[in-house]
Amino acid sequence: METQEAVSEGPGPHRHFICASFNQDTTSLSVGTKAGYRLFSVTAVDKLDCVHEGVECPDVYIVERLFSSSLVVVVSLSMPRRMNVYHFKKGTEICNYSYSNNILSVKLNRQRLVVCLEESIYIHNIRDMKLLKTLLNTPVNPTGLCALSVNHGNSYLAYPGSATIGEITVYDANNLSTVTLIQAHDSPLAALTFNASGTKLASASEKGTVIRVFSVPEGQKLFEFRRGMKRYVSISSLSFSADAQFLCASSNTETVHIFKLEQHSPSQEEESPTWSAYVGKMFTAASTYLPTHVSDMMHQDRAFATVRLNMFGLKNICALATIQKLPRLLVASSEGYLYVYNVDPQDGGECVLVQKHRLFESGEEQEEEKEEENQEDGPQQPAGQSYAATVALPSTPPSSTTLMGYSEDGGAQRGEVIPEHEFAEGPICLDDENEFPPVSNQSN
Repeated sequence: METQEAVSEGPGPHRHFICASFNQDTTSLSVGTKAGYRLFSVTAVDKLDCVHEGVECPDVYIVERLFSSSLVVVVSLSMPRRMNVYHFKKGTEICNYSYSNNILSVKLNRQRLVVCLEESIYIHNIRDMKLLKTLLNTPVNPTGLCALSVNHGNSYLAYPGSATIGEITVYDANNLSTVTLIQAHDSPLAALTFNASGTKLASASEKGTVIRVFSVPEGQKLFEFRRGMKRYVSISSLSFSADAQFLCASSNTETVHIFKLEQHSPSQEEESPTWSAYVGKMFTAASTYLPTHVSDMMHQDRAFATVRLNMFGLKNICALATIQKLPRLLVASSEGYLYVYNVDPQDGGECVLVQKHRLFESGEEQEEEKEEENQEDGPQQPAGQSYAATVALPSTPPSSTTLMGYSEDGGAQRGEVIPEHEFAEGPICLDDENEFPPVSNQSN
């Protein structure tokens, strides 16, 4: 499932890339770097192929690839209000849009392209990049938190419905209408993700102790998982497995948790009269007399499987994937590595590290470290700042010579379209296998 988070918060040699994201079916990893961006194939355990390296613009802090196609969306620190859409196999720009404020996140599926700003959301039709809808005056969303379902048949969009509590707005990006509001947490939201079919939505709050899963579109709570009680953490990513049987969560701690989505039937407890089952019944009976927050704690499930990372405090993103027919956990860390773990779907427990891939050549790391040493006494480069600090910077408006004016629907500016695409007789083919509807490029 698509997962994105800025991961450039480590000091010194750990700052190798600015952002990282997995594509919608976890077959590709995209990373934004000081020099541009890179796209990797993650379909094999033993090798990590760099399928493309883009140098069109430096300091890329958002890069999103549409499945395994040639469509890639890029946003740079040098022009944080402008979204560039590229066909990387042809080496051409399809189009660009500029917005009224800095772009904080971009989400894609085969029907829609969603751009999230701090107080507004723009929904484009991905076939021709036409702006379909602008959601203005949305609650303040400083991290650009939102999620778009991969299943383009429903195209549900989830974003914070409040800046002070954990309310989720679920919006139908196909029919352009609000579906439901979910009261998910007491504190503001920190993470959101849909399962592959768009029937489940997972969320976590800023406290990071409890993760909840809701049905879509009804908004009913299905599962509740406790990540921990001892300390609040910052959850950086949530991701379902393709079959929605598992959900993984990573944070700024050294532990990645994997939860199993299974209902515990009373009949199973009766058939196994064990001591734990007896204690469980006692707790269930007692919970009816206890305060709500205490009884809720008793009904929360702990992690089914875990991973202990050899790092602490570094940003990372995680995803569950089936690679070479086996379930794997992928963790991309800001230190510049992709870790691959085996997951036991039957017994869970501690996951085993099977491969560690370097995302950058050792020569590049040395060059970057030398560059950092030379800049110690000078001003810090934007790429060295945290994601939140980066997007808070005042942006430089794009050159008016590249813009054709405002669209009729709320503030997005359409950039120049390369004539090759604008006047093409047929649709633009983004992928040789035709795995999804082709994108045609027409003027608004």
